[in-house]
Amino acid sequence: MKRWTTFVAAAAMAIAASTTAFAARTDLVLGMVLEPPHLDPTAGAAAAIREVVYANVFEGLTRIGPSGEVLPALAESWTVSDDGKVYTFKLHSGVKFHDGSDFGADDVKFSLDRARAADSTNAQKGLFEAIDTVEVVDPTTVKVTLKHPQGAFLYNMGWGDAVIVSPKSADTNKEKPIGTGPFKFDSWARGSSIKLAKSDSYWGEPVQLDKAEFRIIPDASAALPALLSGDVQAFPNMPVGDSLPQIQADPRFKVVIGSTEGETILTMNNKKPPFDNLKVRQAISRALDRQAIIDGASTGLGTPIGSHFSPANKDYIDLTGTYPHDIAKAKELLKEAGLENGFKTTLKLPPPTYARDGGQVIASELREIGIDAEIIPLEWADWLKQVFTDKDYDLTIVSHVEPNDIGIYARKDYYFNYDSPAFDKVMRDLDLTTDETKRSELYGEAQKILAQDAPVGFLFELPKIGVWDAKIEGLWENAPIPANDLTKVKWVD
Repeated sequence: MKRWTTFVAAAAMAIAASTTAFAARTDLVLGMVLEPPHLDPTAGAAAAIREVVYANVFEGLTRIGPSGEVLPALAESWTVSDDGKVYTFKLHSGVKFHDGSDFGADDVKFSLDRARAADSTNAQKGLFEAIDTVEVVDPTTVKVTLKHPQGAFLYNMGWGDAVIVSPKSADTNKEKPIGTGPFKFDSWARGSSIKLAKSDSYWGEPVQLDKAEFRIIPDASAALPALLSGDVQAFPNMPVGDSLPQIQADPRFKVVIGSTEGETILTMNNKKPPFDNLKVRQAISRALDRQAIIDGASTGLGTPIGSHFSPANKDYIDLTGTYPHDIAKAKELLKEAGLENGFKTTLKLPPPTYARDGGQVIASELREIGIDAEIIPLEWADWLKQVFTDKDYDLTIVSHVEPNDIGIYARKDYYFNYDSPAFDKVMRDLDLTTDETKRSELYGEAQKILAQDAPVGFLFELPKIGVWDAKIEGLWENAPIPANDLTKVKWVD
């Protein structure tokens, strides 16, 4: 009996030790296809920036939660004046930046004034246009006065572009980001990985992970081996291709298919002939077989769209029937545009699989109506410069993953080169409207204008195919904002 008791005790200790060892696991390697050009979300459009630093390194006054809800962040609470123009934010006290400097109301004023300044390099400068003044009331209180009521103001303040930065480190955040979040920047091996470490001085609820690494894996064929070998434990948005059934059948992994805010579009340069001709844009839209593109570019999991709006949004209108796939009608429209024999053009494609694979399908579809599109593959940095910044392109494919971003079509310097006074008016009215019923009507009107004008070829809403170790909890199922929020991630038995 004594020997048996000793054996049981030893076994129990071994199990306890094993459990403790497992529970103590606090590291995580996540796979990413695109490497961010830098790590400052207030100075660049690439979603990959926010996928690393949003809610992890940097925080805003508010934050967007996993269901798209607006949550408190650096602001613990706020009040709104009766006229809807004055927001008074009460900030958390005792917050520090990762370099040890104190966070306070002065940093909020600096960040918001910087983002809306005439020389601002913020990719979403429009988020701040309604701000009239930012006043420091006391070290933990900020008053923001708007030029007019803005129904989406608190939501806008939750974007990655609206995070709060310190005047001391703002100019160096691209290479060495310093925020107030639960993780601090550790290192960046270009072309390989970005490492974060737990911040011991974090003001909020401590995170479970001590270390997180974002492993850059641009080659889709290398994603599955990295996962199966255990080199990578999670792909929040995995390029699964034909391997999806294999992964779904493997009990070691959890496959979570969710939604994104990623309107995937065939962008046309609206000021460049012949794309300045509505009939040409209509012809291209008619040539697009959305389901064939989804099957070829997105493992058949995308949702067709007919305008720039997420099907998950309560104000979404199905406009996919505006220009249904019709080769004969597309040829007729080209003939009416004086291009009966078609024309040659270029199709510049960034690295993501949906663009590269989708581009092949679309080029084939365009050939059916006489348009010869030369495919030009670009690395991400080159795409950002040539297409997004310099507007040096004819056609391109990209997924716009920013939340509720239909307003980008009203920007006169945006790479679409689209100009519609009617659409601009709807956007102005929307900005001034707080009544939810009226806002829904305006969103519907905006969607219809874009569908009719066909400034781009509306393709599909990008799915989020998350794959990770079955013992991991806390990663987002959906992506209401570009983010890999690690604040609730943990390993479980």
